[in-house]
Amino acid sequence: MTAAGYDIGDKMRELALHVLDLVQNSLRAGADLIEVEILENTDLDRLTIIVRDDGCGMEESLKAKVLDPFTTTRTTRKVGLGLPLLKMAAERAGGRLILESEPGKGTVVEAAFQHSHIDRMPLGDMAATMLTVIISNPKVNLVYRHRVDEREWEIDTRVIKDEVGEEALSLPVVINWLRSYLEEGQRYLYGGGTTDEVPR
Repeated sequence: MTAAGYDIGDKMRELALHVLDLVQNSLRAGADLIEVEILENTDLDRLTIIVRDDGCGMEESLKAKVLDPFTTTRTTRKVGLGLPLLKMAAERAGGRLILESEPGKGTVVEAAFQHSHIDRMPLGDMAATMLTVIISNPKVNLVYRHRVDEREWEIDTRVIKDEVGEEALSLPVVINWLRSYLEEGQRYLYGGGTTDEVPR
């Protein structure tokens, strides 16, 4: 499936790349706080990705346009083809995409997929994706929550900044700690540890 010359399989092979694109949209919108939530429920056969921000938001007319790759281009809006591609990816996997936005109040993007659908892209390496976001944007606050059935894990950079300071996020020792912390959280979510071993 293509959109404006872009092939979904070629451009976005993992959902983590779509998350990164959504975060980039939030950054371009001037967000100070970005929340990324991944919900995996195997009983309901559902995977949901939610990205919330407190950026500038969008008018109703722009909301319709950013989901249609054929009516606008990057020269006329501050988001690229990521939203239309994510919408198509969700619909191909038995899901849907919801966009809520209001000028001055931020934006919420929610994409849902049938978890077991043969056409659902793999989630990908969310630990590496969130690490990239954190160390590339130290001034922006990020909350990342991930639930897999009964297991839940969260990281909030505001807490980290309170402990070590914003400037420390660029230090190799802190980056290495963040990488390990995120990877441990990912292992815990997928059964790599007990509840007592969830990283704090």
